[in-house]
Amino acid sequence: MLGLLAGLGGCLLAPSDKPPPLPVNARYSATSFPPTPGRRMNADVSGPESVLRSEQLVTNLDIPGAWWEVYRNPDLNRLVVMALTNSPSLKAMQRGLRVAWEQRRVEGAGLYPQVSAQLMPSWNKVSHDLSNVPIQNYWNYSMHTLQLQVGYVPDLWGGKAEAIIAAGAQADIQRFQLEATALTLISNLVNDVFMDAGLRSQIQVKKSLVTQADQILTIMNSQQALGETSVENTLLQRNVLDQQDSDLPPLEKQLAQNRDQIAILVGVPPSTPLPEFQLDQFTLPAQLPMTLPAQLLEQRPDVQAARAQITAAAAQVGIAIANRLPNLQLSASPGYIAEAMKNFFTPSMGNYTLMATVTQPLFQGGSLVHAQRAARQVFLQSVEEYKNTVLTAIGDVADSLHAIEHDSQTLVASEDGLEAAQKTYAIARAKNRLGDNSRIDVLAADFLVLLDRQSVIQDEVLRFTDTVALFQALGGGWWHRNDLGMSAKDAKRLSTSLLPW
Repeated sequence: MLGLLAGLGGCLLAPSDKPPPLPVNARYSATSFPPTPGRRMNADVSGPESVLRSEQLVTNLDIPGAWWEVYRNPDLNRLVVMALTNSPSLKAMQRGLRVAWEQRRVEGAGLYPQVSAQLMPSWNKVSHDLSNVPIQNYWNYSMHTLQLQVGYVPDLWGGKAEAIIAAGAQADIQRFQLEATALTLISNLVNDVFMDAGLRSQIQVKKSLVTQADQILTIMNSQQALGETSVENTLLQRNVLDQQDSDLPPLEKQLAQNRDQIAILVGVPPSTPLPEFQLDQFTLPAQLPMTLPAQLLEQRPDVQAARAQITAAAAQVGIAIANRLPNLQLSASPGYIAEAMKNFFTPSMGNYTLMATVTQPLFQGGSLVHAQRAARQVFLQSVEEYKNTVLTAIGDVADSLHAIEHDSQTLVASEDGLEAAQKTYAIARAKNRLGDNSRIDVLAADFLVLLDRQSVIQDEVLRFTDTVALFQALGGGWWHRNDLGMSAKDAKRLSTSLLPW
């Protein structure tokens, strides 16, 4: 029946909703991306050394739905599953998707005849002056009317079909916004977990720096009392200690607020106990995906939403055109009118009306033509917004790849500096054992090691978050995941069916 009703619709008047092609020579960079600098090591290596590995960018490497599992941390995996299960923002988007699918089915109801029934009992009194008393012999009487109203508007110009397409496209927009919400939720949570680990390491190093600075100051105070160092040098060391001490509370505040944010993303109150993380608990993946731009368009939720927006806008143009064309409405009103309900369904009491109405808009002050022009401009606007979304998507991937390349270089340089500082510290200790330097020289060398270690920690966090940014920029593997809050079977039924139940 659906096919028959749809066949009654005439030609579709909307413009083509085919999205514009990729920009000419669309690439992430004018030059290729080599493997990141680092140490060559076995792909299965885990722990603190993995962050120094050389990562290989693999073209068209598929992204798993649970891409966060590449970091090999069970606690992180559990938190992400909790977030996808508990997040109120994600659940709200899932409800919104159901609303959009139901709205599509509301538009689909126009393919069917509209049928309603009326029962109208009435009790009437006629004026004595109007009543034909000799014949009727009464002034009061009852009347019962049972009526069906059947109406059908054939889709002559495809306006209803376009309305269904527009509603379906709006549902697609809602779905891809849902996928973008899920991807943002996962990415933010994974980044916050890495930040948790990094802040803990930085706080530990900062406390060691405070301890080292305090030990140096204690020795210098003793030297000052013996006249072996000046007051100025002691005050300078006091300033170093105070500076290191003042840096600690902001780090602790940032850690506490980051923990609160993790709890919110997971969908639990901040007072809920959650795992604590260390950087050496994560493994950096040995291979990273590098999807080609043409495939990126299918993987990015925002690009897919922009593409659906073109479809919706094109359908609105078709609706605006159909509204200017003649409209045919068919109606039928079969029923019964009787003095008593017991007389219903007898031949003498039946009545009906059959009607066909053709309506052609003639003059509405130009509203219909301007509505069509406005719809056309909205369509052209959606095309340009799609182009901008595509460029933004390509730029996001390019930014992530550049960040991975250069931040890995920074980490290697920081590690080289740390190794040099550690060697200097080892030499200072050896000299101290031989009596060739002072205890302050050893503490000062260790202090420099801690400063370099703090820089390395910050660079390690960047290396992990850069890979998160790449997974997010490439779409995050949503096509391998079910973020809809319902089974795939139910989702298919709700998104495709136009049956009136």
